[in-house]
Amino acid sequence: MIIDIEQQNDLCVVRCRGRIIAGPDLDYMHSKMDEIKRLKYSRLLVDFREVPAIGSMGVTFIVGLYTSVARQSSARFVLVGAVPLVRQVLDLTRLSTIIPLAPDVSSGLAALCASDSLSSHVCV
Repeated sequence: MIIDIEQQNDLCVVRCRGRIIAGPDLDYMHSKMDEIKRLKYSRLLVDFREVPAIGSMGVTFIVGLYTSVARQSSARFVLVGAVPLVRQVLDLTRLSTIIPLAPDVSSGLAALCASDSLSSHVCV
């Protein structure tokens, strides 16, 4: 698993690659999650296009990020690019009924922009 964090004004893009399952990456995942939470961005886009599968650790990661953003009154969160196996887990856990999902990055950014005003260069 690889988690990259990109920052742009009040937007944080988290790009994930690889399977997010229980195993030796637990400490890495927690350190990245803590890093993202410390940034306290008002907009968070989590890109899962390159995540072929998730287990309980992936669910923990998504919920942890979502709840850290949801605590802020004007903050927004969207998860983009969930492949069928990931989407199946989100549906089984009913997270897909709570967490905003988008098929790709551009529609995810559009959802973040539509929900509130962002800097024009982020929304273009």
